[in-house]
Amino acid sequence: MTQRFSFQLNATDGRARSGVISTPRGQVRTPAFMPVGTAATVKAMLPGSVRDTGADILLGNTYHLMLRPTAERIDRLGGLHRFMNWDRPILTDSGGFQVMSLGELRKLDEDGVTFKSHIDGSKHRLTPERSMEIQRLLGSDIVMCFDECPALPADRSRIEASMELSMRWAARSRDAFGDRPGHALFGIQQGGLEEDLRARSAEALTAIGFDGYAVGGLAVGEGQAAMFGCLDHAPEQLPADKPRYLMGVGKPDDIVGAVARGIDMMDCVLPSRSGRTGQAFTRHGVVNIRNARHAEDPRPLDEDCGCPACRGYSRAYLHHVSRAKEIIASMLMTWHNLHYYQDLMAEMRTAIAEGRFDAWQTAFHAGRAQGDIEPL
Repeated sequence: MTQRFSFQLNATDGRARSGVISTPRGQVRTPAFMPVGTAATVKAMLPGSVRDTGADILLGNTYHLMLRPTAERIDRLGGLHRFMNWDRPILTDSGGFQVMSLGELRKLDEDGVTFKSHIDGSKHRLTPERSMEIQRLLGSDIVMCFDECPALPADRSRIEASMELSMRWAARSRDAFGDRPGHALFGIQQGGLEEDLRARSAEALTAIGFDGYAVGGLAVGEGQAAMFGCLDHAPEQLPADKPRYLMGVGKPDDIVGAVARGIDMMDCVLPSRSGRTGQAFTRHGVVNIRNARHAEDPRPLDEDCGCPACRGYSRAYLHHVSRAKEIIASMLMTWHNLHYYQDLMAEMRTAIAEGRFDAWQTAFHAGRAQGDIEPL
């Protein structure tokens, strides 16, 4: 019999939680950060290198993969895991957010969304049923239901209508997903920053029944204070015995604040994108390695980090290859950032398990500075 998806909550400290998601392709320790492999690759990284950072799970992107190389081609070639040489769990988003943010000439109706590709202008149609089909062809371990995600700020009437449409699409996604042992379907809570709309969304999703629940519709322009204000109530509206996933977040202090408010899973392109533009996240703040102050600095990016960039290379070298636009700069800086994010998650898991998350969080904020760190 195929192992089914499950979630075990092992410890809580305040609202912070640690646990384990079990899938046929392996376990995911929570809180978990999922590196983003938009086009079947985490940019500038080999799959084994991503795993070496401590990542248990990757995120793939339905919108981008349906456009190229297409889900049908990936299916013919053995599925996304084989295609990208990653044998661990993969979560795929539904494509709804990218249709909103990237799709051109988007036309929304009750049945779905028609849009033109941002790549070549070709016309496409996404519905809850088609999104489920694409994610089945990809072989995703965790599938996201299809939703509609308005940018913030937006009028309450627009947010309410969007939420209600997303709940109807959630029910259709559930029906189209069916019973797939070993695979999971997550519902997505919507409702903007409105607590009552979030509660209605959570109630509708819980009635449908999902393997996990995402807090969607945040990190779309509302700012950290507003996002945290929403997270003060949104996660608690969702079932406590299922994983809670905050989509598209974020900076290290966003992640710490989300975990403190009961979130179990997160994803963001920031660590890899920042690595390619010369920014490194460290325990003391952000380093812009292209700044002239690093030109003759023999120190590593972060003396407490065990990644290859910090073990084998100086800031001076990273400054040089980044300014020279050498490919190794993107590789090493991305490797460091992903390693730092996974270290961050591991530290939080340990702190929650040992009942000292508040003290850890205080030390985390005390150790960070705004902007670039100055030479010691």
